Amino acid sequence: MTEGPDIDAPPKDYRLLVPRDWFRVDLTQDRWRAQLKTFVDRQAEGKGVPAEAKQEAWAALRNTAETGVRAGALEFFLRPELDDGSVVPASLIVSLIPRTGTLMPEDLRQSFEAKQNERSAAELSTVTLPAGEAVQIVTATTMDLYVHMPGAVGYLVLAFAVPVSGMNGPMNRLCTSIAESLRWIV
Repeated sequence: MTEGPDIDAPPKDYRLLVPRDWFRVDLTQDRWRAQLKTFVDRQAEGKGVPAEAKQEAWAALRNTAETGVRAGALEFFLRPELDDGSVVPASLIVSLIPRTGTLMPEDLRQSFEAKQNERSAAELSTVTLPAGEAVQIVTATTMDLYVHMPGAVGYLVLAFAVPVSGMNGPMNRLCTSIAESLRWIV
């Protein structure tokens, strides 16, 4: 009898299906700044975007990526939301938060709830994805999923930001579909 993969073993990698029109930036490589610049230039090309707006978009994306890199980000996906000359993207940052010990999703959710400001509009819940249990935090324009990794490795974080259209309607369904496509490679 052949045994299948050990579901409790740490994964070697992950697979995530992201639509082709989302621009991928590999944050594990030194060339990520140039990749972000390429994204901004492509989005502004032929749209009459003022140089100041391009510079502001580049700076905001660079700052987001730098913050992500410091927090263990691996990939940064960008999708322009508008075709009216602006360069405001929807985004997904994929990060690894290594954990030692057994912090389970329910414990993590309770930890987030304890720290949550009473006036915060974030909705916290524990959800089941095909890749495993996850803590989901949703605001008007963001959705963060802390997906528990097999083998007590830690959490893979999928941080979606949809600043223009928000997390309602089609963009929410798209982000949810991307999250549900997550699979572990063992």
